[in-house]
Amino acid sequence: MIRTVVFDIGNVLAGFAWQEYFLGFGYPEETYRRLVKATVGSRTWQEHDRGALTDDEILNLFIENDPGIEKELRETLSSIHGMVVKYDYAIPWVQELKKKGYQVLVLSNFAAKAYTDCQDALGFLDYVDGGILSYRDKMVKPEPGIYRLLLERYDLKPEECVFLDDTEKNLEAAEAFGIYTIHFINKEQAEEELKKIGVE
Repeated sequence: MIRTVVFDIGNVLAGFAWQEYFLGFGYPEETYRRLVKATVGSRTWQEHDRGALTDDEILNLFIENDPGIEKELRETLSSIHGMVVKYDYAIPWVQELKKKGYQVLVLSNFAAKAYTDCQDALGFLDYVDGGILSYRDKMVKPEPGIYRLLLERYDLKPEECVFLDDTEKNLEAAEAFGIYTIHFINKEQAEEELKKIGVE
């Protein structure tokens, strides 16, 4: 029996709208592509989510990835408000699950700067029962340690948990612990998948 529903955040409970965010600055196509490659398209982004480095240290690493666009990197990353956007269904969905008796947690790769700058998209965090945001615990999905920490911190039995994420490698890592998983595509599809394992 499933007792705990665990949600990823980006593109599940809130939109990770990096394409729209960078395009919104109106740079030429080539500059846009370079910005993406130097930031969200680089391994450095995972370290951004890990939270072990300061914002300035991370910014310098992004600049090292492409020194030729330092000015644009500084401009786009001074505040990243708008990179995470609100999903209107998030709070009602969490409330509905809790009303039915499920524990609701989050497990997300999430940077401190995104948490600070995008608060308007994260209202659902006031309604969940807890969880792990990567920057707080200095580990990221799909590293096994972050799943182990979630299970231990909340005294969870893997077979009583279901994890919804939009990234398959994160799901595969959860499955290795015996956690049920759902590859999130949209809310309607996810609810149908949840019904199949008795979460209604």
